[in-house]
Amino acid sequence: MALASRAQGQQPAGSEAGGAAFLLLPVGARAAALGQAAVADAGSSESTFWNPAGLAGLEHSELAIHRANTFASDNTVLSAYLASQTLGTVGLAAYLVDFGSQDVVTAPGRPVTGQISPRNVELVASYGTDLAGSFTLGFNYKLIQFRQDCSGDCTPFRTIVGTTHGVDVGLQYAAGPSDALRLGVAVLHAGFKLQVQNREQADPLPTRIQAGAVYRVRLPSPPESGEPLDARVLLDVQNEWGHYDNPDARVGLELAYGELIAIRTGYAFLHAESAGPSVGLGIHFGRLTLDFARVFFESSSLQSPVFLSLRAIL
Repeated sequence: MALASRAQGQQPAGSEAGGAAFLLLPVGARAAALGQAAVADAGSSESTFWNPAGLAGLEHSELAIHRANTFASDNTVLSAYLASQTLGTVGLAAYLVDFGSQDVVTAPGRPVTGQISPRNVELVASYGTDLAGSFTLGFNYKLIQFRQDCSGDCTPFRTIVGTTHGVDVGLQYAAGPSDALRLGVAVLHAGFKLQVQNREQADPLPTRIQAGAVYRVRLPSPPESGEPLDARVLLDVQNEWGHYDNPDARVGLELAYGELIAIRTGYAFLHAESAGPSVGLGIHFGRLTLDFARVFFESSSLQSPVFLSLRAIL
């Protein structure tokens, strides 16, 4: 439980996320590089974790793997999505947050008798579709679990499993020539409390409401170039549900040469030690896209995490 509590340093101060604090960790190198400003972004399976309405923008079915190494955990996401122009996009994702293993000894200097392994698990079923006009809508159903598994003799510790359920719902609106402006709003992590010990100690999910915008500008490119040069500016604000007086803000900037390469940067203005700038790169080759991001926390006590994402078009 000490290992799990360290993850709370990555969330806004004052949150009561408890065992579900991992839900506030960023997922995906593309969004992480953009300062986590992704609620109005679309066209990537990363939208599952920021605004499921963005899944409606997927033009092709996609497989993806996301990895992140943070100061407290190793995080992995495996996902698959089927995109249809008429039926929308459906998908499944499995998210594992591994806090490592800790040896159990009965007294200092005694042999190791077992190991405890705290982990968080999330299984997500998603759907995104176009509505009338330029609106898109998306939903997630989530099974959320905290686990403390034991191997060997873990006395006085024991195996612990706490499970709950949650939902996300999001909406996006596109406007302007070639959908240059996109607006988004989403409610994330709404659901039942996570009960690990007993009902009195159950932790509420860290429900968040967020809104954002993306504006894309077509830049002049050399006449002989076969690819357009685009710039995108992204802005998000996020608040804890029920508390709307002190929002977190996130900004991002992307320069893209067609679909071949994208250079990204951003800044997360968070009320937490995990505030700070980020940089990243996206490279597209064939049916594969590789995204990389590095986040630099303002707090010198936290190790800067690295994010990698590999997405494959089916």
